[in-house]
Amino acid sequence: MIGTLNALVDLVERSVGEAIDVAGFAREHGTTEYHLRRMFSALARMPLSEYARRRRMTLAGADLAAGAPDLLAVAVRYGYGSVEAFGRAFRAVHGTSPADVLRHGGPLSTQPTLRFRLSVEGSTPMDVTITARPEFFLAGHAAQVPLIHEGVNPRIQEHIAVIAPDEHGRLKALGNTEPSGILAVTSGSEPDAPEGSMLTYLHGVALGAATVPPDDLDVMAVEAGTWAVFSSSGPFPEALQRLWAATATEWFPSNPWRLRPGPSILRYLELTETHATCELWLPVEKA
Repeated sequence: MIGTLNALVDLVERSVGEAIDVAGFAREHGTTEYHLRRMFSALARMPLSEYARRRRMTLAGADLAAGAPDLLAVAVRYGYGSVEAFGRAFRAVHGTSPADVLRHGGPLSTQPTLRFRLSVEGSTPMDVTITARPEFFLAGHAAQVPLIHEGVNPRIQEHIAVIAPDEHGRLKALGNTEPSGILAVTSGSEPDAPEGSMLTYLHGVALGAATVPPDDLDVMAVEAGTWAVFSSSGPFPEALQRLWAATATEWFPSNPWRLRPGPSILRYLELTETHATCELWLPVEKA
């Protein structure tokens, strides 16, 4: 996977003026577009599309600062059909217009070329179980919340706070299959969604496929498949977020599995305001 990601970075450099066929590239390298985008985003801390745009605007800025005589020619070279569209993308990266850079040479915000490397010693010990599960339902109370990579998500806290205490008891009694207990489920975001993108968060439980969920609950159907279950214990939420990152930086590059589309499920075994022991369930398939 590390080699594949570096080959993808090289493809971005060769394709600054044209769309990248990520799905075709993934097939050629024996993986899926979904897994590739998830791994790139997790390791680069930005979506692939954002990285490609920043690299194009970095190179375009260098051309303009060197005195490129034709603004439209620069726009077309980097994949834009008009000076206006190019100008919007350029300003979003550099905070200034192409015309200003032509006149003054800057200021410019540079995106260096990425290079991925694998740390062979493994800095985050992980207890992982691979388990196959039949189809099941996730049922509970759902809300749209923004994606936040670090720290507590206040929108999730607000959502849970308005659920009555006796409703938590009802949900717990409803759950009848693995993963057991009250679950924190995230779903519905693109594989390389940037921070702030909206996703579905569900506070609920798992129900067997033969169970009819109550009408007053939000329901997600989950296909049969294999799951990688990662155990974590430590300061909340830092330990969990470090575990999430470590799956991308250490576990997936070192193991013959890849992510498949599906919800991410967090099962809390013990939770206080400052400490959590939990399981992170990720849908996977053989690489």
